[in-house]
Amino acid sequence: MDEGTTTITTDGSQILTCDVAVVGAGASGLAAARDLVKAGADVLVIEARDRVGGRTLSKRLENGVTIDLGGQWVAPTQERVLALAAKLGLHTFQTFEDGHHSLLVDNAVQRLAEGQINEAADVHDDFWQGQTALEKLAATIDLEAPWTHPDAGELDMMTFSEWTDRTLTTVGGRLRMKMIAPAVFSVDACELSMLHVAFYFGAAGGFDVLTKTRGGGQDSRFTTGMQELSLGLARELGDRILLGRPVRRIVQDTSGVSIECKDAVIRAQRVIVATSPTIAGRIEHSPPMPALRDALTQRMPMGTAIKMMLIYDRPFWRDEGLSGFALTDQDVPQLMFDNSPEDASCGILVGFTEGSAARRWIDRSEGERRGAAVETVAGCFGQAARDVRDYIELSWMNEEYSRGCYAGVMPPGVWTTFGRALREPVGRIHWAGTETATFWPGYVEGALQAGERAATEVAQLLGVSKQL
Repeated sequence: MDEGTTTITTDGSQILTCDVAVVGAGASGLAAARDLVKAGADVLVIEARDRVGGRTLSKRLENGVTIDLGGQWVAPTQERVLALAAKLGLHTFQTFEDGHHSLLVDNAVQRLAEGQINEAADVHDDFWQGQTALEKLAATIDLEAPWTHPDAGELDMMTFSEWTDRTLTTVGGRLRMKMIAPAVFSVDACELSMLHVAFYFGAAGGFDVLTKTRGGGQDSRFTTGMQELSLGLARELGDRILLGRPVRRIVQDTSGVSIECKDAVIRAQRVIVATSPTIAGRIEHSPPMPALRDALTQRMPMGTAIKMMLIYDRPFWRDEGLSGFALTDQDVPQLMFDNSPEDASCGILVGFTEGSAARRWIDRSEGERRGAAVETVAGCFGQAARDVRDYIELSWMNEEYSRGCYAGVMPPGVWTTFGRALREPVGRIHWAGTETATFWPGYVEGALQAGERAATEVAQLLGVSKQL
């Protein structure tokens, strides 16, 4: 910043001035800051953590392989992510899924041909008609205003579990449909508004696009980790980012807004809060937030997920013609993918424990979770799975400035009662974060879209001269 924009208060806090302050240095906040700087605005980004990246966090292993403890996958339709990756020179490679998938139920393992589910014809047909019904419904949702749907009231009062029981007729079909809830939302089907489920699938472009590996939401990964997207944006912003500064209070007045954080007060014309509604709701405001906005942040919880990596000398399951993908009826983990590096220089399985299962295990020790994970993986892939070189996990619910993942969700009644407050500015405060996206919400793609949208709002109000 230019000399003269910094002063010191009597308590030793810095007073910094800028046009726009951005709270949160995840992909959404960094994208908003990037666009505003390009438009000619003076911007500061304030981040509580000692790093950038939000819910993306990459870790380099001793063997040189990088793993992602947070978000990691990119889909072919996520054009913002792919464009940013290309600009930064990042390499992506497709998730390995060649061979048979595995299904572990009642301690018995079944091998399934790629893309095939071993189920009776009536269950298969039932699930297919349920999937079709969900896609048709999702296509009718106004992604900018889901509460305007003709049946919004009924859909928003109905859980995904209730809709499944009404729409599907077989026990197997219903079970399979409800398993999608923890895998996609990291909460259980009984906790989700059906209006939110329809919105979410519509915003991703359909059922297969969201749930599949090849060509879908789990299509590809970054060789050097997804956090590199945020690190690249941060390099562009340079010293405009303040790390280790949790925001405690935001004060609005007739001439601007003051953001009070650790050891500093930032004075700006506008502020973009680029965090989840859960975290945004923990910031004190003067004047207080409007009732509907405050109520929204109380009613939009984060999902619960524990992500775990089991690391081996080599991807031994491939020798048996197995893809590494597995579904289980165990809590730890419920779902697995082959997460090995592109050159297969070591073998890595990534597992997920989500929703109520994650809550049951959140207070257990890491050793207990590791033991349970090894037993489950051995049940899927044999005794070789016990020869684990390393085990690495992260519970995002325990992360102070996330308190869960993958994203905030809408329980019944929230969209129609409080949904208008999700993106609507409050005075000089604007909202970003992946939860506010209308395209791939819950993903980095959605985070980038939300940041760009918030930047456009602010740039128009500031009347900055350059075009975004």
